[in-house]
Amino acid sequence: MRELIRSLVETYGPSGAEEQIRATIRAEVESFADEVRVDPLGSLVVRKQGSGEGKRIVLAAHMDEVGVMVTYVDEKGFARFTHIGGVSPLTCIGARVAFADGRVGVVGLEEKREDTSKVPKFEQLYIDVGATGRDDCPVHVGDAAVFVRPFVAQGTRLIAKAMDDRIGCAVLIETLRRLERTPHDVYFVFSVQEETTLSGARTSTYSIEPDLAIAVDVTGTGDTPECHPMAVELGKGPAVKVQDRGMIAHPSVRDLLVQRAKEAGIPYQLEVLERGTTDAAAMQLVRAGVPSGCLSIPCRYIHSPSEMVDEGDVENSVRLLLEVLRAA
Repeated sequence: MRELIRSLVETYGPSGAEEQIRATIRAEVESFADEVRVDPLGSLVVRKQGSGEGKRIVLAAHMDEVGVMVTYVDEKGFARFTHIGGVSPLTCIGARVAFADGRVGVVGLEEKREDTSKVPKFEQLYIDVGATGRDDCPVHVGDAAVFVRPFVAQGTRLIAKAMDDRIGCAVLIETLRRLERTPHDVYFVFSVQEETTLSGARTSTYSIEPDLAIAVDVTGTGDTPECHPMAVELGKGPAVKVQDRGMIAHPSVRDLLVQRAKEAGIPYQLEVLERGTTDAAAMQLVRAGVPSGCLSIPCRYIHSPSEMVDEGDVENSVRLLLEVLRAA
């Protein structure tokens, strides 16, 4: 899966501009699917037809990533910007960002600040694309950019920008590839705009009207120095969500994931995420309500240019989803 992951994480695709990553994913899934379509908001919906003896199931992973957007270009050609999704100024300083056309800029910090001991604000940062003035600046208001970082594998640790949630997309693609037969009609949804509004998963799920839905996304960990306590670690298996800031996982979905993990001897963890949420929060509110849950991949340094996951957790996520889908 490493080359698949590399391809996904190194492809441009901030919230609201997912065309490039959607094309990359579509090329990976078309030969394994019974139906492929793009819905009105831009989410990619891939159907694997079952034998008709099971349920209609949605598996959702968002293909968008966090980024930045130009808000103003000054007379010297430096671009001011805001954030797309949950980006911290601390992870921006000195970073490189790439725009849709591949042009790269460097994030700089104003040198004259009243209190240099405080965390800088976004209005104190700028993007330098090498322009000499506003007239020759190649970027404009509304242009979006993402962090630039290569994919790196060190032992079982995989490091890249956009693991959130391209690693979930990789899990869905690999699950589709290995899924030879299933009683269920399975809809693999690669959603747009999760980092900003959760709107992609909400609208896709509305059109599908599933019996249950499972988001596949990353979650934080409690295994780094002096971190906020959390009962999730890298390498201990995928995490079955119990609750996060936006939703309480439906007991039937949570118990299904736990039961299948136990039956197959797949390591798993239970997750309570105090900050953040996933597409599952939107999917559960569609129509009269959809029993929804989330399979979470432990990830360090979320929303930074260097997110880290464990390869074993990724593989076990695929195994667990296959166990869920192979039986009614």
